[in-house]
Amino acid sequence: MTQEFLGKSQFQISNQLVSASCPSNIALIKYWGKYENQIPANPSISYTLNHCRTNTMMEFFAGEEFSVQTFLSGNEEQKFAEKIEKYFKNIEQYLPWILKGKYIIRTENTFPHSSGIASSASGFGAIAKCLMNLDEIFTNNPDENFKTKKESFLARLGSGSACRSLYEGLVVWGKTEDVEGSSDLFAVPYNNDEIHPIFKNFNDWVLLIHEGQKSVSSTVGHGLMNTNPYAERRFQEAHENFTKLKMILSSGDMEGFIKLVEHEALTLHAMMMMSDPAFILMKTGTLEVINKIWDFRRITGLSLFFTLDAGANVHLLFPNDIDNDRITDFINTELIPLTQNGRVVKDVMRF
Repeated sequence: MTQEFLGKSQFQISNQLVSASCPSNIALIKYWGKYENQIPANPSISYTLNHCRTNTMMEFFAGEEFSVQTFLSGNEEQKFAEKIEKYFKNIEQYLPWILKGKYIIRTENTFPHSSGIASSASGFGAIAKCLMNLDEIFTNNPDENFKTKKESFLARLGSGSACRSLYEGLVVWGKTEDVEGSSDLFAVPYNNDEIHPIFKNFNDWVLLIHEGQKSVSSTVGHGLMNTNPYAERRFQEAHENFTKLKMILSSGDMEGFIKLVEHEALTLHAMMMMSDPAFILMKTGTLEVINKIWDFRRITGLSLFFTLDAGANVHLLFPNDIDNDRITDFINTELIPLTQNGRVVKDVMRF
């Protein structure tokens, strides 16, 4: 697909132990629908989180028969190991040494499983970073800019949204005329100089409305966009929203930002409801939280708003400013009681 990331033919490999940490991210303009080889049907942009991350340790035993053993929080996960084995085989052309040994991978998340925070994004981001740490040792390539770019490229092939987790701040994945250097093959950081200061200090508190398994996986949901009668219009709208968002980010238009972000979240779930078969991932608590947020904002004028991932849980977005106490008091008294077990994950946007 691209010559730039093809691996070198000459390398010296040996037993190694590497580790990496990678945060998750939350999309503002949503990616929903893809083509072969993890190519997005539309561009997306996300905030990179800070505290919600995956920490991974990778042991490589050179010369042994290729195999992968994975442990999540100390528990062996055979199905995940099978998934990683398949992933490694798919990226061999970019890392020619990758199948020349055995792997033991130990990983843990700093956030709860099934929490509405993309563990596949942080997980594959951390694995891609570990692989490139090994590649740097084996091929002696010290180019950090290229390394991060290739990490994003490799992470994408494991989980599309993972490619956005390799950079801080606002990150773009998918070719768009509104962002110079943007690509379908890897993510790029949004130009920090084009972002108004008001958007650089945000909270993201995730209300755990539903902590169980989703009824429809994101992989299946993406696939259903192939037959969704509204898909092409949705892809076009994502491009249009990028143009709007670019102006909003530079001007500091908070009202416009809130409107666009919430519209994108609801459009994501509207696409699910218009799939064939249709499916709904929001729960009663999700809708109750949304209506309470709208009432609170109408009454107070304060900038508390939401976005949603492909699930029931609600990401509460609000800036760090003098009105924080009024917003957090409202969240604690009115919104957290609507969660499944009274739990919320607190994070901030990472710049």
